[in-house]
Amino acid sequence: MADFILRALVAGLLVALIAGPLGCFVVWRRMAYFGDTLAHSALLGISFGILIDINLQFSVILACLVIALLLFSMESRHHLATDTILGILAHSSLAVGLVILSFTDANMDLMAYLFGDLLTVTNRDLMWIAAGVITALIILVLSWNQLLTITLHQELAQAEGLNVGRMRLLLMLLIATVIALSMKVVGMLLITSLMIIPPASVRNFSNSPEKMAFFASLVGCLAVCGGLLASFYLDTPSGPSIVVSAAVLFMLSSAIKNR
Repeated sequence: MADFILRALVAGLLVALIAGPLGCFVVWRRMAYFGDTLAHSALLGISFGILIDINLQFSVILACLVIALLLFSMESRHHLATDTILGILAHSSLAVGLVILSFTDANMDLMAYLFGDLLTVTNRDLMWIAAGVITALIILVLSWNQLLTITLHQELAQAEGLNVGRMRLLLMLLIATVIALSMKVVGMLLITSLMIIPPASVRNFSNSPEKMAFFASLVGCLAVCGGLLASFYLDTPSGPSIVVSAAVLFMLSSAIKNR
């Protein structure tokens, strides 16, 4: 197997592994628009990375984390609806990123960042993805029960003495990290789909949150494998191919459920 195919496969499977369980929280808490906002902020991270000449993966992660912190702060201090705040942050960060890009001399192919270019993953990219995924998985496993409690019954979580605000912030930061790491896999415009479609596909077949998280990761891994095969043999873009593969699996699960 060619090295670039192996790197792409490992990177895609790593992202799918963590996107599954975190995507369950996105579905349960209806945070899809939050994911889109962070995806828009990725361009801001790329722009800053180019402007000050630092590693782009690091700058994207930093930008996503800053936007997540900013959202948490604005939710606490403003009386605006959450979707309004998300809309302001999403479009503002995208616009600022484009303005910053106009001040740089970089000739970059934005299509690779918009729709992903998994087949160009380097060893350094793979190290970033592996480190981020392993860290996020450890934190998620250690805080799974607390996150699940605030998701299912926030008042009960407060009665049990859990710091709901801190756990919500932790969940936001985990999602921000995974979205930043997923940029190479499916691109900024399709990142949220990798976190939503697999959990949605297995929701009706899971009788516990843990099973749903496990099967969501499994469906995500299958989507990555199917998308890479399509990309390799049909010469299609890898990111959209993975999302199409996930959508096909969702339609199959819906057909099975209906029968």
